[in-house]
Amino acid sequence: MYYVDMPSTDEIGDLNLMRSEACISIYLPTSPIGREIKQSRTHLNTLVKQAISQLEKTGFDKRQHIQALQDKFADLLADDEFWEHQANSLAILATPESLHTFRLANKLTDIVEVSDRFHLKPLLRAITFSHSAHILALSENAVRLIELSPDLPPRVIEVPNLPSDAAEATNKLIDKDFKGSGHRPSGQSHKAYLTNYARKVNTALRPLLMQSQQPLLLAATQPLAALFRSLSSTAILPNIITGNPEHLSETQLATAARPLLDAHYAGIIANFHQLFDTRTSQNRTTTDISSAARLATFGGIEQLLVDIDGVVNGFVDDETGEVIFDNESDAMNYGIVDEITCRAFRTGAKVMAVRKQDIPGGHDLAVIARYPV
Repeated sequence: MYYVDMPSTDEIGDLNLMRSEACISIYLPTSPIGREIKQSRTHLNTLVKQAISQLEKTGFDKRQHIQALQDKFADLLADDEFWEHQANSLAILATPESLHTFRLANKLTDIVEVSDRFHLKPLLRAITFSHSAHILALSENAVRLIELSPDLPPRVIEVPNLPSDAAEATNKLIDKDFKGSGHRPSGQSHKAYLTNYARKVNTALRPLLMQSQQPLLLAATQPLAALFRSLSSTAILPNIITGNPEHLSETQLATAARPLLDAHYAGIIANFHQLFDTRTSQNRTTTDISSAARLATFGGIEQLLVDIDGVVNGFVDDETGEVIFDNESDAMNYGIVDEITCRAFRTGAKVMAVRKQDIPGGHDLAVIARYPV
């Protein structure tokens, strides 16, 4: 079984604000399969040694802090219960005073970073375009809410008070108006029957979906699809998975959902490009890293596209946003674009992590500002 505990946007903002003489960020692949746990723990031990070595190469000589870090990692390595509950990757963010772990669904390669702040890009990738969604498979005879994630098998979510089908949802209606008929209502009465069903499904789903950042895809046939969309208090993607979902497994529904989700993300990026072109004529855009850093520092970014793979090393002044570039990665500098992204998050910007070819001009980032620059 997979155990995933992703940080929220607010948590990432708080982590980005943390400063220490020794911030260690480690990301490593893991597995929920029991026989592979020992290998993951051994691998982490190797990565911890690499991190401590990076720290020592900077001339860091506070042995009590190094010992505190080693003790925290040793405690984690010895925690059998923790290691029995894993997903596909593990993020560990440690200082001499604290240690945070996040189990991730996406598959990551090894990353070891040491600086005065945490390396958060792998977490940013997971929360900006998560490639996850909810699928509502709705028919007159059955209803399922399915969670779709990028690296895990689709799973049915248990929803309190969700009716199992239209008959259960509308028992009172049938008993009152059609008792003894032996048939479901037809014509206008059938529409009322389905409307009541759709309303009860929406009521059951609302508490869960209102707290979710994931898009909702609908798998249903007409007229039930149109009825539910008209009653839903949650935004639903315009394209639906066609066909009767009763005959589709969770895996088949997930397969059908992928292209619709890709189209949704492509549309978001296309909308960004269109707005970017409009705002360029108003002097409200930039692809310059130094300008973006200043805007991020003073809350001037409205929307931001960043390259999920690129690394630009250096420093960003906490007060002025001034950038100093560095040619090589070491235990002192950090990713400038990562820092800009986190600052933008904290000031309410909409941030999307994409491939470089999706960014206007193929730059490391593209900014739509809240005011002329």
